[in-house]
Amino acid sequence: MIIYSENFAGILNQITAVFTRRQVNIESLNVCASSTPGVHKYTITCNCSEEMVQTLCKQIEKKIDVLQANYFTDEEIFIMEACLLKVSTEGLLQNPAASKAVRHRGARIVEVNPTFSIIEKKGLTDDIISLFSELNALGIVRQFVRSGRIAVTRDCIEHLDRYLEKRTQQNS
Repeated sequence: MIIYSENFAGILNQITAVFTRRQVNIESLNVCASSTPGVHKYTITCNCSEEMVQTLCKQIEKKIDVLQANYFTDEEIFIMEACLLKVSTEGLLQNPAASKAVRHRGARIVEVNPTFSIIEKKGLTDDIISLFSELNALGIVRQFVRSGRIAVTRDCIEHLDRYLEKRTQQNS
C-alpha cells in the first residue's frame, strides 16, 4: 500500500490502528517526506486478500489527515529494500564461499576491521534474503538488519498528483 497524508503528529498511529482492528500484520513500513511539500508517503507491506486490502484502504482514507491510500501488487510498482550484515572478518577472509556470495549477489563491503566487516546489499527482498541465508549458513553472520520496502508506481504520473489536481479544480 502507498498512503499519502499531511504531516501531523499521530497519523501513523491512526493508520496502524486500522491494521490492528482488522488483525492484519504489517510486514514492513517506511515513512518519508514525499515529492509534494507538506505531504508524507507511507509504504506498507502486508499479506492479505485483495478484499481485505480494499477494506483497509477505505478505512485509512476516512482518516481526516490522510489524502489518499492505494494498494498495488508487486508488478505495479518498482520495489527496493536495503540491508546491512555484520559478519566475522576472519570468517569472511578464510571462507572463499563467503566472498563469492558477496560478489555474486551484487553486495558491497563498506567497513572492514579486525573483528567484523559490514556488508551492504540493495535490491529485492528475495535477493537480500538469499544473501543472508547463504552467509548465515556459513556461520559468519553476527547481525542482520533489513529496511522496509520503498516503492514508486510504474505510472508516469503520481496518483497523489491526480488527486490534488482534481481537488484543486473542485475547490475553484
